[in-house]
Amino acid sequence: MYETRRQLTLFISDQNEIIEKIRAEFNPIQYQLIAAHITLCREDEIASIETVIANIKSIAGNKPLEIEFNPPLRFENGKGVLIPAKEQNSAFDELRTMVLKGINASPRKQEAHITLMHPRNSTCTDLIFEQIQAYKLPAQLSFNKISLIEQKDGGQWFTIEEFQI
Repeated sequence: MYETRRQLTLFISDQNEIIEKIRAEFNPIQYQLIAAHITLCREDEIASIETVIANIKSIAGNKPLEIEFNPPLRFENGKGVLIPAKEQNSAFDELRTMVLKGINASPRKQEAHITLMHPRNSTCTDLIFEQIQAYKLPAQLSFNKISLIEQKDGGQWFTIEEFQI
């Protein structure tokens, strides 16, 4: 059976050299599948894709989304590593609400983060985590477009369409 997944993603275009270097070294499989990003909406949330796209087009021209980050942390029993956004992230939550308008009046809370090592295809050790912590990672990033992406049968993700914020 063939499986196709679609998501809305915020790709990292600014200050991503260090992030991609870490991903390439410690999680080459995920690095090959998709560039560093923050998932804005997962596939189950965007089933009504026509409404989602209309919503995105209606918010075009807004200012870029600014997200501040905390230091990296381990997750999934220490196997994975991510860079979590700071707790108060109202701009990210508001963007999700605008994108899902008319589909879900109260979207679930989604924690914005950048995955450096995905536990599905990498394993972090104490030594690797120490190496990652030694890097100067960005404390804030700016995003000015939303990408609709698609993955078929667990393969590489491809951009279908991009929308300016």
